[in-house]
Amino acid sequence: MELSLEQRQAVIDWVAKGASLSEVQKALKEQFGISMTFMDVRLLVLEIGAELKDKPEPKAPAETAAAGQGAADDPYADEDEEYPAAGPVGGDPGAPLPEGAGARVALSLDRVMAPGAMVSGEVTFSDGVKARWLIDQYGRFGLEPEKPGYQPSNEDLQAFQARLRIELRRHGYG
Repeated sequence: MELSLEQRQAVIDWVAKGASLSEVQKALKEQFGISMTFMDVRLLVLEIGAELKDKPEPKAPAETAAAGQGAADDPYADEDEEYPAAGPVGGDPGAPLPEGAGARVALSLDRVMAPGAMVSGEVTFSDGVKARWLIDQYGRFGLEPEKPGYQPSNEDLQAFQARLRIELRRHGYG
């Protein structure tokens, strides 16, 4: 469908003001009575050379406070930090572990998942031993420590599971 110069200019103006493709689609219908599929609108915007602007993602209150620290826009920025152990498995992940269980683990998610994995990453337990972990497409968990036969402590496992639960939710897996 060919648009008039006036209609094309309106699309350019809407996009320049930050309108999304769906907003442009809706405005074309409301203002000019032109029904276009989303893909047709996308092609039109490309054809006329208008550049869509990315809208900033809404930030959670904790991220807003961290925004002044520089890397708040990178969802992977804090992956290599150490985290205190969170609550026991099956409980509230924000609850502290039982007294004396001061396990600390560092957890990261891979940017490119391991073959056969839905999600994968690396963990460093409180004693410094590293391990690769993954969850496959069937939901099965795997842990491969660098030291053959290594068994992390129960406190480390609890901290790892709680931290993994938090990270998976943060990245949209839950």
